[in-house]
Amino acid sequence: MNKLVYRTASALALMIASGGAFATAQVTYIDTDKMTDVPRWRSDLESMEYIFNQHLNRLSEQLPAGQVLKVEFLDIDLAGDVFPRVPVRDIRILKGQADWPRMHFRYSIEQDGQVIRSGESKLSDPNYQMSINRYNQDLYGHEKQMLEDWFRKDVLQRR
Repeated sequence: MNKLVYRTASALALMIASGGAFATAQVTYIDTDKMTDVPRWRSDLESMEYIFNQHLNRLSEQLPAGQVLKVEFLDIDLAGDVFPRVPVRDIRILKGQADWPRMHFRYSIEQDGQVIRSGESKLSDPNYQMSINRYNQDLYGHEKQMLEDWFRKDVLQRR
């Protein structure tokens, strides 16, 4: 049992020590109350933020070690329209009409505390229901695909 504890503690210490070597993402949301279309219930909003944070962290793993992707969401308009179903739960309907996803954010890529690239992006996908989407079955899958396309085109190809 002591060997198992020792090995686990050693592995954890190694992961913590090497944590600074990997690229990461820092995501913030500027005034979600004024955003065009985000979940209105606090728990759903936190879930959306968590999903986007995890997705951008996964994408940032493709950056060189030590680089940090910083994203500040200024506005989000999720795919579809929300219809209140009951007082505690909304339902989002994707019609494929004028309800496409949109995002507006600032970003920077930093290394050793220095900004090596920055910009502002406005993303939208009016054809969100007709294009190939590897996240089609995921919650916020259309937004995740839009962020991945942006990352591949504007971040990775401009290195």
